[in-house]
Amino acid sequence: MRITIRILLSLSIIFAFSFPAQAKTFKIASYNVENLFDLVRDKTEYSEYIPNNPYGWNEQTFNIKLSNIAKVIKDLGADIMALQEIESEKALILLQQRLKEFNVDYPYLAIADSKPTAVKCALLSKFPILSKKEIKIRDEAIRNILMCSVEIDNTPLIIFINHWKSKQGPESMRIAYAKALKKELKKIKNTTDFIILGDFNSNYNEYKTFLSSSKFNDTSGITGINHILKTVKNQQLVNEDTLREKNNSGYLYNLWLELDAPKRWSYNCFGRKDSPDSMILGLALYDNKGISYVDNSFDRFNPDYLFKGDEIYRWQMSKRGKGKHLGLGYSDHLPVFAYFSTEPFQSKDVSVLHDEAASFKKFPEEELVDINSATDSQLRIIPGIGKVLSKMIIAGRPYKDINGLLNIKGIGEKTLEKLRPYLSIIKKE
Repeated sequence: MRITIRILLSLSIIFAFSFPAQAKTFKIASYNVENLFDLVRDKTEYSEYIPNNPYGWNEQTFNIKLSNIAKVIKDLGADIMALQEIESEKALILLQQRLKEFNVDYPYLAIADSKPTAVKCALLSKFPILSKKEIKIRDEAIRNILMCSVEIDNTPLIIFINHWKSKQGPESMRIAYAKALKKELKKIKNTTDFIILGDFNSNYNEYKTFLSSSKFNDTSGITGINHILKTVKNQQLVNEDTLREKNNSGYLYNLWLELDAPKRWSYNCFGRKDSPDSMILGLALYDNKGISYVDNSFDRFNPDYLFKGDEIYRWQMSKRGKGKHLGLGYSDHLPVFAYFSTEPFQSKDVSVLHDEAASFKKFPEEELVDINSATDSQLRIIPGIGKVLSKMIIAGRPYKDINGLLNIKGIGEKTLEKLRPYLSIIKKE
């Protein structure tokens, strides 16, 4: 009997080392939902969101807003959802419940609600939230930064959710946020995996765009997002190569740099395209331990329904935003997202997708893959579709036709033509 037990123990050890745990790839997104207020009078609301007042913020308009935001989050398909402009825990719970009605379950939530500010930062997660902390800014009227530790396969990831002071105020007000955040960053080890995201009300290159504005530049050219957080070095934006150089401890990389310059915007107001919504990474997400960033996976979420003409289809109010709620639209921001993994970082070039697809052969008709129903493993049978691209394709569903794949980052006209022989859309009768 003892011999049998020993053999079983030996076999269990062998199998444990022979079959390591499969790496998990997951998606993190950030979305300023533009004023999700509940229907409880707290006396902190903006006037147009006081329940049942002449502006028409009532049960009907609230439910439309709730469903519209839930639709965006469902279609986005993120595993961790950072949110800005949530009024209260009650509003967050109602959003969580509406998502569940849409068959999307986020079991874990957190909100920075220790201050009675009108709107707050929040988090919905499919992974357990280990801890929550609020990073306080001195001014009691200013919303806090939400800091959460989330557990992914027994590995912690710290997420800092920001909503800095709007540009109704000068840069010195945003620097107050950056300094409070920087102080917290100095407390954690260089090897700690963290991501900084949210609405910074600052462009990724704010150090250039605000210089000519006397209204904003009250800091002699110093910005919170670039200089205090150290996303610039020697007046140049930090890129991945700079981040990974020796003796560059403390520098951070803004993922907007992964997109072509014309696509670096998530907010369009009066024809001005800005990039207030950022995802900023530290060096630890580029190593071979814990959580790693999936290179070149950052993008905006921009389905057609989030636009009205050339403008973002924001929540609609009459009289150019000063009148009644019309029960139409979504938010004045686009969500941004990126993928992360529990396997070591690998540098990737989007052009690799073209090289991998160079020798495609046509599948038999009965073996074509339906892009609206195929599983991850079925999609990854196709040459040129790896786990990251597969996840992006699944997240972008449903597609009216195969050309809809052109909305996926990394799939251009040439790549699509190489993928097309393998793909189909089965139309339901």
